[in-house]
Amino acid sequence: MKDSTTILPQLGGDIFVTDGGIETTLIFDYEIDLPLFAAFPLLGTEGGRAALKRYYRSHAGIAAAHGRGFIFESATWRASPDWARELGFTERELAEFNRRSISVMDALRTDFPEMDSVLSGCVGPRGDGYDPGEIMTVAEAEAYHAFQIEAFAGTNADLVTAITITNTPEAIGIVRAAQKWNMPVVISFTLETDGRLPTGQTLGSAIEEVDDRTGGGPAYFMLNCAHPDHFRETLRSGGAWRNRICGIRANASRLSHAELDEAETLDDGDPVETGRDYAELRALMPHLVVFGGCCGTDHRHIEQVCMATGSA
Repeated sequence: MKDSTTILPQLGGDIFVTDGGIETTLIFDYEIDLPLFAAFPLLGTEGGRAALKRYYRSHAGIAAAHGRGFIFESATWRASPDWARELGFTERELAEFNRRSISVMDALRTDFPEMDSVLSGCVGPRGDGYDPGEIMTVAEAEAYHAFQIEAFAGTNADLVTAITITNTPEAIGIVRAAQKWNMPVVISFTLETDGRLPTGQTLGSAIEEVDDRTGGGPAYFMLNCAHPDHFRETLRSGGAWRNRICGIRANASRLSHAELDEAETLDDGDPVETGRDYAELRALMPHLVVFGGCCGTDHRHIEQVCMATGSA
């Protein structure tokens, strides 16, 4: 049985990094087709697993070279029942994909014995990562996401990270499902260009609501799939809720979510600029300790972030 009160290594004060935009890297750099933007089916073939291992090694190697810890984030953002059904997989197959995602990363981290590492089971939204669509009730969200979280609870995963979450009822449901299975959980909200959730809710009120309705359940919060320009002022003018944000996985692109949806080419921004943006964010919020990327970012951006965010 997991222990949701376990102190995660990344909260010890040292900087940890994680990977960049796994799906965009696989599609545009590795030239792998990902129907429905789902990377988890790659776990079912030898060639797919080799591609994922190559991807993780490229990022973990950078972390090790710069004396950072590394969070291995599983390739399971789409590995939940609705998406799996649309891709033609059974629930039994889906559970195995989720478990295998952790075992693949667990084996890989033995290649970096001197590096602090953490295994995270990635949970994505039930719907679109940019549009909240039809918002579930908290109970519906808890029931839906319990399937994937239960699969992670039976592995060596250290925590669950819910990425690109657009609304608070889904976030609360995910936290409650994780609490049921005694899994530490992180909630990462996505933001629009105005620094608000896609529902229009302010970031501060969203964090406070999730904490109030789960007894401070998340180990911490993160932000992802938005450029720092989209949320820098929100953080600068924020209140005590800012202290609950410990990680950033930003886009390198300044495009809005609507523009990214319509883009036919990858906007990978400027890796050096990404490093500078992260250094500025850490100066603003010194308690930020987890840094990764989202759409359009890759190992180049992560290396610049390692170089720009000071000593571990």
